[in-house]
Amino acid sequence: MNATAQSIPLPSPDLKGSVPLEQALAARKSIRSFSGQQLELKDLSQLLWAAQGRTQANAQGGAKRTAPSAGATYPLEVYACVKSVRGLKPGLYRYLSEPHALEPVREGDFSRPLCEAAWNQRSVESAPLNVVIAAVFSRTEKRYKERAERYVFMEAGHAGQNLYLQAAVLGLGTVAIGAFDDERMQSVLGIPEKALYLYPVGFPPP
Repeated sequence: MNATAQSIPLPSPDLKGSVPLEQALAARKSIRSFSGQQLELKDLSQLLWAAQGRTQANAQGGAKRTAPSAGATYPLEVYACVKSVRGLKPGLYRYLSEPHALEPVREGDFSRPLCEAAWNQRSVESAPLNVVIAAVFSRTEKRYKERAERYVFMEAGHAGQNLYLQAAVLGLGTVAIGAFDDERMQSVLGIPEKALYLYPVGFPPP
């Protein structure tokens, strides 16, 4: 997806972290309460890149991603629902992986209606950021027919684990939320893709 005139460039992701993979795996856990501390734009940049960022060009001239995709069909779309990130207005943003940028979708703090759609899981409302992993199933169905749904859900899991590990490296916490009212979630987000996962992200309490 190409950048638009309204897109917001993100800081370049760090490709040489100082935390070993084994340490990140050991630190990875679900965090359901947050301190309220504001996130930095560089943290948001790193999290989105970890979930679906571009890594290297493939033989066809396209871009590979940080999470594997069946047949490189890339059905996932990632959104940042921002409540408190330095340098960004509260609102819903689509992540554009190839230019590594944000595309504003709608302004406003949607943390409360998101929380209600997620059956009042308080971590959703208290987090400064909620990352939404959504999917366009037809991208994968064109190639894999009836097996596409399985592959899309697998891919969402790959992206989610990347988010968990990146959050651990940054000293942040997150939790994978798949329990929500589908219709209400789609209504709150107002996006064409199907929401699969919600990840509240923030600093753990002291």
